[in-house]
Amino acid sequence: MPNRLSDATSPYLLQHADNPVEWWPWGEAAFAEARRRDVPVLISVGYAACHWCHVMAHESFEDETTAARMNDLFVNIKVDREERPDVDAVYMEATQAMTGQGGWPMTVFATPDGAPFYCGTYFPRDHFQRLLEGVSQAWRTRRDELLDQGRRVVDALGAPRTLPEAPPPDATVLDLAVRALVRDYDTAGGGFGDAPKFPPSMLLSFLTAHDERTRPLQSADEPTPSRLMAVGTADAMARGGVYDQIGGGFARYSVDREWIVPHFEKMLYDNALLLRAYARMGRRPADPGPAGEANTALLRRIAGETADWMLRDLRTPEGGFASALDADSDGEEGTYYVWTPTRLREVLGEEDAAFAAEVFGVTEEGTFEHGASVLRLPVSPADTWRYERVRAALLAARRERTPPARDDKVVAAWNGLAIAALADAGILLDRPEFVEAARETAELLLAVHLRDGRLTRTSRDGRPGGGPGVLEDYADVAEGLLALHGATGEARYAHTAGELLEVVLERFIDEDGGFYDTSDDAEKLFSRPQDPTDNAVPSGRSAAASALLTYSALTGSRRHREAAERALAPLALLAEKAPRFAGWALAVGEGLLSGPLEVAIVGDPADPATSELVRTALTWAPLGTVLSRGDGLDDGGVPLLRDRVRLDGRPTAYVCEGFVCRLPVTSPDELRALLARKV
Repeated sequence: MPNRLSDATSPYLLQHADNPVEWWPWGEAAFAEARRRDVPVLISVGYAACHWCHVMAHESFEDETTAARMNDLFVNIKVDREERPDVDAVYMEATQAMTGQGGWPMTVFATPDGAPFYCGTYFPRDHFQRLLEGVSQAWRTRRDELLDQGRRVVDALGAPRTLPEAPPPDATVLDLAVRALVRDYDTAGGGFGDAPKFPPSMLLSFLTAHDERTRPLQSADEPTPSRLMAVGTADAMARGGVYDQIGGGFARYSVDREWIVPHFEKMLYDNALLLRAYARMGRRPADPGPAGEANTALLRRIAGETADWMLRDLRTPEGGFASALDADSDGEEGTYYVWTPTRLREVLGEEDAAFAAEVFGVTEEGTFEHGASVLRLPVSPADTWRYERVRAALLAARRERTPPARDDKVVAAWNGLAIAALADAGILLDRPEFVEAARETAELLLAVHLRDGRLTRTSRDGRPGGGPGVLEDYADVAEGLLALHGATGEARYAHTAGELLEVVLERFIDEDGGFYDTSDDAEKLFSRPQDPTDNAVPSGRSAAASALLTYSALTGSRRHREAAERALAPLALLAEKAPRFAGWALAVGEGLLSGPLEVAIVGDPADPATSELVRTALTWAPLGTVLSRGDGLDDGGVPLLRDRVRLDGRPTAYVCEGFVCRLPVTSPDELRALLARKV
């Protein structure tokens, strides 16, 4: 019997549609089949851009002998972790509990009721074949032990977990986090910890906000530790191989601690978060003097190039953003991106090739496999015209290579992150096309993903997937819509964000004031996931706190602010001991500590003076400031805009906290001066 994945909307599942394995998609039908056959379930979880998922697929799932054993002995379920993060979360927790580690592909053996009893990740084919036989034999001869193991796992992971009550984070908590990060900071290479080293996108936003709070805007003193860590890390990544030096965009992580050789997959969520972080860091001079100006220029360039890459390589015809680009092309990792001196000469000629080799660190020995080098930028070249010409030639030549495969499903949460990043970057970099792209993405989400007030997790080719939205989807889409409201002045985006947050407060809240990652009417798994830590993306809890806090400042809703404060309770535990897993929550905590500040700008949307006030607000207000804009004639039902009028018919800015405002101003200089004062 052929497998049942051919109608999936997930590109990852479709990659396996022609396997000889008789795959089932996740669903009750598969477990019913296992009960009918009286065999265990094998659950294989991965995602389309996962290198080792491809390796295991080629070795085992495309192998007729291995597939025959899987089909004879198990009911086999294939899960896209990005489409069903709830399924991934509960089984990953089981895998980590049983093995002490996790990763993808994730391989889980479970009872026909879904209780896991043996878990692992990647298995080479010979090992995997022996494992299949061993698990099947144990099912036949020692079933009671396996059932008992499954029950114990389910009982342990399904037990209620509560966090101790804590007040909202204060300056002491946030300062403790910075001190802990200083201890873990890599002063030589930037970033935190050892290899593999992941871009700490959320920590960059937190450290930038902490620096702004602890160093006055007018100060020309030495940078704070927060600024040193943020700028040092951002600079090291921007110059390393983890950043695509000719095409833009960041790879998933670096295999070494110097950011030289990346794992080449590129993810939407990484780049959306890094775009927003770099745009925010580059909105003001980094430090006094020429060096600070040069660093600011680098941060702004990286932000713009990252957005350009997203629009060029991840944009879907429907206006959304695809999830990822694969690490592999032509069956090998990284071949699309690396260069040799010989290949440089073939493309550029002798003189420009020598220039490129020096600028990008391409050597005969190479920094990657087979004598190839990953392009880096140790020092910015003085001849910028030649540098840009060479980059363009290399990019054009690279486009003749086989490109990495693209996972073109649209994930609601990650597109929400992209909306927020593009809305901010479009204003800060004076790139209106970024704001327009954010608007188009929002319209896709509202048209395809939102039905009867509820979100669908994914879509592909304009067709909704089958997985329901989880907490991060509601929170990140709300966050994106609130940022888009500030950038465009369209009130309907703020109202839709409020409707999504109402679902969050009604369907995802837990008994202690925190949040579950799945709604109360979602499919019941053996445990209800609830992870308060920020990892590759903001946790649903942190994302919810951010959107709730913004919405409370926009509307004056005490209910939303209190919910945000309760959601940030884990910070008291995480800030000192594990700040690297609380980056987004820490950034939200800084916003909470600063008020957050509220800026309302009213003026003719077509008047450049209105846009200049908006840009000034985003540039000089503390991170976390809530921005709303309107025409001054109709507040659109947005409370922060109520009774905000134009002074003498001119675009006007109001700076407030808790809806208590200072005298309005009409010039960018006045607004900047007002933002530099404590409100």
